[in-house]
Order: sequence, then C-alpha cells, then structure tokens
Amino acid sequence: MKASQLDSVGAMALHTVEKPEAGPGEILVKVLAAGICGSDRHMFKGEYPTAIPVTLGHEFCGIVEAVGPAVTRFVGGELVTVDPNIACGICPACRRAQPNLCARLAAIGVTRNGGFAEYAAVPEGQAFVLPPGLDPVHGAFSEPLACCLHAIDKAEIRAGGSVAILGGGVIGLLMVQLAKLEGAGTIILITRQAPRRALALDLGATHTFDPTASDTVAEVRALTSGGADVVIECAGVPETFRTGIAMTRRGGNFVLFGVTPSGLEVPVTPFDLLINEVSLRPAYLNPFTHDRAAALVASGVLELDRLVTRTIGLEEVADVIASAPAAGEIKVIVRP
Repeated sequence: MKASQLDSVGAMALHTVEKPEAGPGEILVKVLAAGICGSDRHMFKGEYPTAIPVTLGHEFCGIVEAVGPAVTRFVGGELVTVDPNIACGICPACRRAQPNLCARLAAIGVTRNGGFAEYAAVPEGQAFVLPPGLDPVHGAFSEPLACCLHAIDKAEIRAGGSVAILGGGVIGLLMVQLAKLEGAGTIILITRQAPRRALALDLGATHTFDPTASDTVAEVRALTSGGADVVIECAGVPETFRTGIAMTRRGGNFVLFGVTPSGLEVPVTPFDLLINEVSLRPAYLNPFTHDRAAALVASGVLELDRLVTRTIGLEEVADVIASAPAAGEIKVIVRP
C-alpha cells in the first residue's frame, strides 16, 4: 500500500509499504479522509516530539475492513472516526481521570503509524462509529473538534457571555461555532485574513478585528466593558499569548490552546495575573471528548464543508506539510 512517511526531521516521502494487519484487539481501517493539522507541520520541523520514521496523520475517518482476534465492538463495514491518543490506563494521571496527561501516552500518527496511508491498524477502543451515510470528510473533523470541546469545557462559557478567539484557522472557526452553541452573546474573532473574518461572521461571530489594523486589546476591552469573559488562544504564537491575557477581563478565563514550538518562552507579568485573577487554563488533547465530537459531527449542526479549502491525494502530502500554509488555506483534506 501507499503511505506518506516522515523519514527524518525535514524529510517526508511517499512509500510503498506492507499493508498492516489487524492484531489482537485491533481493527483495520481503510482510510477515506484524513486532515492535515498544524501539528503535522510542527512534527515535520522537529518542533513536536514524534517517533521517526512514522506515517503521520492523526485526524482520519474510514471503513472497518477487517477485525483482529478478540475484537468485540466491530464486525466490519462500519464507518468510524479514530481517536489517536492512546493512554496506558494505569499511571497516576490516568487514575486521576486525566488520560491526556498520561505518562506513557502513545498516539496514532505521532508515535505509531497513522492515517496518511491507504490503511491503518488501530486499537478497537480508539474507534467510534459514525452514521453510514456521513461524508467521510466530515468524519475527519472529529479529532480536532474533540480537542476544541476540551478547550470549551475549560473555558466555562456562560450564556450571554463574551468570548474572544485569537486565530482564524480551522480551530478558530470551529471555536466560533462551539461558542455560539454554548450560548455566548458576544463572539469576537481576531485574525489578519479578511476572508476568514467574513466567514467567521457567517458562522456565528458577532464581531471580528484585524490585529494589524487596530489595537485589538483596546477594541475588545471597549466592546466588552473591560475585557472578555473568556479568551481562547488558537494561533500558537507569542504575540497572541500576550495580547490574549491582556484582553481577558478581571476574573476571566484565558484558555491556551494553540501549539507553540517546544522550548519557546514567552514573558509574562505575574503581578498582572495576580491582581486581575486571570485564570490561565491550558487545554491539551481530547480527554473523554471524542465520542461527543463524533456525535456532534453526525448531528450536522456544524458548518464543515466551508472549512475545507483543498482536497489532495497521498502523493501531495509531503509537499503540503513541508510548505507554509497557502494563502487562504483553512483545512486540507487527504483522500487516500
């Protein structure tokens, strides 16, 4: 079969490899759609820990083609979405019901072969059934959506409250829709790209700002009478970390979601955090949210087609990941 493999930091190529088999407790998934994530680019650059060599692709959906010994939940033919994050279940973090912080965390498409391939073998417990008629491209959104739901849980958005979202990529645009579903009264998206600002307004944002055209901290403070109740950082750059904290109201919640390169340091002012009681809430991965994400995708309440800007084959994956996102790119979907 064909698989797009990360061979070393900065080197990725399409290979012909042996088709995997479903081992004990595993299912073999024929991959129908897989999303390219910003984390894939971080792994390509060596900015996020991963096994090497490895087939990337941690956001994917497909059909169960075969089941291994001792599998009890699947018989074959089911459309499934895959939760890539595999916790050990026995370490202190797992016993505290924090599987995303597992000391032995493994991940499909990160530490073991993933979905940028024609087939992937995954533990049956990582797969969730989707309706048979669902567009597989929609199913591939389940993993990023699951991570967004964890951030929304951390945010504790109140009905009628104000939410500012920094970053207008696919995550920011999913957050806009989730904030609307949570009942936020004021939803602000901050991004440099005008088309994304326009799309955000269509998806539920009440206001958008261009950070290059105005003082967004002042704009948000003025609009929300002192700062947003919740600020969600989705860009993963130092500037949005600093401005995000500054535009959070006293006693508000700042949710850190965007992935920065490992080792990057950002200066903060502890005195300001103290006297303003801004709650800094990192949201990492998707503990206990993948099933909710799958159900939300299946419900059809989210606008997903408008987030897909390009569909490619396996032969283009390496070039796309090695390059900076193209102008206007929101989500690239791989169709093996």
